Amino acid sequence: MRVTPKRKSVLYVIASVMMASLLIFTAGCGNTSQGKIVEGKVNVVTSFYPLYYMASEIGGDEVNVMNLIPTGVEPHDWTPKSLDLQNASKAQVLIYQGSGFEGWIDDFKKGLDSNSQVKLVEASTGISLIASEESEADHDHDHDGDAHDDEAAEDHDHAAEKAHDHAHDHGGVDPHTWVSPKSALIMAKNVKQALVDADPAHESLYEERYQALHEKLEALDQQYTDQLADLSHREIVVSHQAFGYLARDYQLAQHSIMGLSPEAEPTAQELVRLSKLVKEQGLKYIFFEELVTDQLASTLANEAGVETLVLNPLEGLTEQQEQAGDNYISLMERNLENLVKALK
Repeated sequence: MRVTPKRKSVLYVIASVMMASLLIFTAGCGNTSQGKIVEGKVNVVTSFYPLYYMASEIGGDEVNVMNLIPTGVEPHDWTPKSLDLQNASKAQVLIYQGSGFEGWIDDFKKGLDSNSQVKLVEASTGISLIASEESEADHDHDHDGDAHDDEAAEDHDHAAEKAHDHAHDHGGVDPHTWVSPKSALIMAKNVKQALVDADPAHESLYEERYQALHEKLEALDQQYTDQLADLSHREIVVSHQAFGYLARDYQLAQHSIMGLSPEAEPTAQELVRLSKLVKEQGLKYIFFEELVTDQLASTLANEAGVETLVLNPLEGLTEQQEQAGDNYISLMERNLENLVKALK
């Protein structure tokens, strides 16, 4: 497609907004460890919010759950600190997503105290993973794969910059399994088993709470299946490529402005193509997420003559969501409402 002078000017604006967005994104992120070791309880460290939610729901009063990434921080921009290593070394369980999501995990493991008894659990085990092959034409990926590739990154304070450089390489695998209720069901079972293995004396309590969470996730899955079954559109345009499992499991087609990381920059050709796709498909909305500025999505929406709407990848809570008592279930239900609104 030939890029006209008018479209060139639009693309220049988008490029400028994108660079400003990345600066705002980086400046807004902190590196604070969450929680502390509690004697007399099973201490569990989780790498990000969905795992924190599952471990808290299943663990109850018997478990002290510490989430590494603070509220309001986008996980792709976070790297661990020395205090995080200290807490994890003293904990009984460390639950991380795996499938390449935590680019810092390999060196984090090496940095644990030599006498640590912590058991590491990969929550995405058992899920049929989607292989992601970045292409010039599109960010759409729906190929199944089972490769796990945790790219190494430094975890100590003095090496945080190197860790940040590696933390965005997902090794060709889409790690965002939790955004689909079908995958969340498998993850919750893995979390439950980790707690049972660490504390078999309270197995019946963990099983009971797990069943309650399992029922909530099954009901959520049924809602998605029923409400997304007969909509007019199947195409969604999103900020970053975090909805591959949702698209695969509920027969949608994902088109992303950025790649697997919300910092992955789109080309001018991709932006033109997305604008054309939105117009040709008659789409009404472009989705954005709260933990990353919406300026790039808004600029593309303006170019395409459509509106923006939230589709939350649930990588973490905003401070407002935390204060309002939102959780994985309520945010996934809100995602479904917005999907139905956009696709009907």
